[in-house]
Amino acid sequence: MKKIVLLNKKRLKTILLFPFSLFVLYLAYVFLIPYALPMVSRQNRLVPIYYVETSDKKVAFSFDASWGAAYTPSILEILRENNIKTTFFLTGFWVEKYPGMVKKIFDEGHEIGNHTFTHPHLNSLSEDQIKEELDKIGQMIRDITGKQPDLFRPPFGEYSNKVVATAKKCGYQTIQWSIDSLDWQELGKEPMIKRVTENLHPGAIILFHNNGEYTAEALPEIIVYIKEKGYKIVPISELLYKDNYYIDSNTGAQILKPGRS
Repeated sequence: MKKIVLLNKKRLKTILLFPFSLFVLYLAYVFLIPYALPMVSRQNRLVPIYYVETSDKKVAFSFDASWGAAYTPSILEILRENNIKTTFFLTGFWVEKYPGMVKKIFDEGHEIGNHTFTHPHLNSLSEDQIKEELDKIGQMIRDITGKQPDLFRPPFGEYSNKVVATAKKCGYQTIQWSIDSLDWQELGKEPMIKRVTENLHPGAIILFHNNGEYTAEALPEIIVYIKEKGYKIVPISELLYKDNYYIDSNTGAQILKPGRS
């Protein structure tokens, strides 16, 4: 004799809802988790300053110096003639080779930043090794100029939480750029001018190199364009907010906190 099992409505509803709930959890796992995890990761991500969010028409020029100095006197002359102060990020072996040029850059009113001693891939180094890279060149710059640098640009634009956090412990604000002139590719004067002028924006940090073959040739036209558009060119430290700010972990924008001025 067959048994007939009668289910009440509540139990039947529970049984039917169970596979549906499993299906919803599966969809969440497949479609939501992959997006949620990067969002959490981004919230914990330390990033350098790429640019400053501002309505003021100000930009900063920066020059990385690692190899050679043949074009540096011409660059300094152009900056002097236009009454422009900028930021130079120097490596240790460049400082060792050109101490007189370091002093000249500083004496002409330009800001000097730390670009590590040996220009290594910092992500492959330990915290102690990163600290040694920063401390050694920092001391060299201080010995020549009498001033301790407080801005740092990682070689190759390569960084991680470890790099940014270690730099901060050493007293440095880590700086990237929002406009790359690509002068290091030596594509010619006109491509450099086009790249910088077409991407110009308030709060931009523009990357040049002290020994790019066409950098000195392109600078006068770039400067004229920027000034005609009503912009002022300043060192990076004059562009940055000093306090009451945060750095957007997606864009690298330094943003003033609401209600602050």
